[in-house]
Amino acid sequence: MSFSAQRMQCIDASGIRKIFALAAKLKNPVNLSIGQPDYDVDELVKEEAVRHIQAGFNSYTQTWGIEELRDAVGAYYQNKFGVTLHNIMITSGVSGGLFLALMATVNPGDEVICADPYFVMYKHLVNLLGGVSVPVDTYPHFKLTPEAVEAAITEKTKLLVVNSPSNPTGVTMNKAELQALADVARRHNLLVITDEIYESLSYDDAPATMAGMYENIIVLNGFSKSAAMTGWRVGYAAGPEEIIQHMNTLQQYTFVCAPSFAQKAAVLALKADMCAKVDAYRRKRDIVYEGLKDVFEVVKPGGAFYIFPSPPDKNGDAFAQKAIENNVLIIPGSVFSEKKTHFRISFAAPDDVIRKGVEILKGLVG
Repeated sequence: MSFSAQRMQCIDASGIRKIFALAAKLKNPVNLSIGQPDYDVDELVKEEAVRHIQAGFNSYTQTWGIEELRDAVGAYYQNKFGVTLHNIMITSGVSGGLFLALMATVNPGDEVICADPYFVMYKHLVNLLGGVSVPVDTYPHFKLTPEAVEAAITEKTKLLVVNSPSNPTGVTMNKAELQALADVARRHNLLVITDEIYESLSYDDAPATMAGMYENIIVLNGFSKSAAMTGWRVGYAAGPEEIIQHMNTLQQYTFVCAPSFAQKAAVLALKADMCAKVDAYRRKRDIVYEGLKDVFEVVKPGGAFYIFPSPPDKNGDAFAQKAIENNVLIIPGSVFSEKKTHFRISFAAPDDVIRKGVEILKGLVG
């Protein structure tokens, strides 16, 4: 007799985590696989966390999160759309917020549209909940268009997931493009979840958000990428009051609350100036793009810290395996897609590591 639940047949171990496990076995790999910043948490943010730890702020908080941080998030979005504390909650990272949002909204059989390529969690969480993931092919430009969404909508469609800037492609959508998706959702009475964790890492245009474009939008954001607080597990959700209340109820029985001291420090992190970090990642983006563009088919990313190339033979999975055999860690494209034509590079790495990795990858072509 197996004690495993049937729902575990719906998901597999993350392909990204498998690469991380492999990395631990390699000697000095050229690691272009990691989806977290290569800079550390700001010293002032660390000091703020330590100050609250030493002051004894180490217990549970309200499930919603501390009012100070919710106020700060509300102020951040006030210029984009009208929110109150009843529309905002603090989550255990954006991943936690995504899980709660899907748990609160997806019934068995509900169809959930997302772009293909997609962040790994979208498809698997929907399947875990008994929903039906509907990946919409966005190759070769990697932008979800209103026409493609319209074509994928059926009577069972309930939800649209948007991610800009995108993981794994780094492609960003401008305000007009996002508004066009919001308009489709409004016409068909769909709920939208917009994952904006990379919003602050936009290189060519001002960051665009779907906040305020449509009343039935849940905005997810956090501090893992902008403030490098990946291990602190602090994010936030803003959206329709009814859904946020359901998410809060679910959090009571799952995550309970985001870490208390981390919430205090996040108030300071929310005010951080991102200009220097954005400039640094723009430079890294240019290094990897300019190095790859003459050998690989590649779209120049406008945000995040990923690029999603395809080798000349269009077999991204095989190329990723060859790269790993040559001590360069990249992620096979099939981890993020129904296709196997591409692979993901993270340029959240020192410049010299990026250059070395690019040269090795170019040498593997042929």
